Amino acid sequence: MSRVAVVIGAASGMGLAVATRLTSLGHRAALLDLDGDAAAAAAESLRDGGADALALPVDVTDRDAVDDAIAKVRTELGPVEILVTSAGLDEFRAFTDITADTWARMLAVNLTGTFHAIQASIPDMLDAGWGRIVTISSSSAQSGAARMAHYVASKGGVIGLTKALAVEYAAHGITVNTIPPGFIDTPMVRRAEARGDLPPIDAVIARTPVRRAGTPEDVAAACAFLCSDDAGYVTGQAINVNGGWYL
Repeated sequence: MSRVAVVIGAASGMGLAVATRLTSLGHRAALLDLDGDAAAAAAESLRDGGADALALPVDVTDRDAVDDAIAKVRTELGPVEILVTSAGLDEFRAFTDITADTWARMLAVNLTGTFHAIQASIPDMLDAGWGRIVTISSSSAQSGAARMAHYVASKGGVIGLTKALAVEYAAHGITVNTIPPGFIDTPMVRRAEARGDLPPIDAVIARTPVRRAGTPEDVAAACAFLCSDDAGYVTGQAINVNGGWYL
């Protein structure tokens, strides 16, 4: 059955992989991203492959912009039935160097942006009596991470928000789950490695039980299951796509 899926942060990395996977299953996808040009290019590529894909620029920290984008999705594709929130900001900084503005920005993108996207979309799911919401959090919110207190706090909030909404909306046919990815080989990770904020990727792989880095497609595969009819009895869960790390 073809449904309308909104993927936030869909221009690259995990978000793009999720949008690609969902369209391969026949869903109509709206690719929302701060980088509107990259989202448009990604959507065009999906359409070239026969998918029904729409791209919209959006800043998830701007509630009016989020509301407008979701309204356009309804007009162009139909009511939102699947939502995946993958937009995210990361940064490495000693705790004592985190300014109030930096802290606020991190929470605005990672946590409040997730709140905006869900609150704008969930009325459609309530009307339908069916919905799938998947948040992309982080394994660092489960294990902790040095020099990332603001990031860890924001992603920990995403996990808590996910669990709260799962309980609130379970009786309405809406499931809410989170995927805390482990070490996923994305452009963001490569940039952090180049800056020296992360150890060499090969060193991380050597410590990973499956002995490889994760891929965006690994996350997309788990997300596709959570967005399916088959996952109707799975809600409030953290599905750890992390290569066997014990957290």
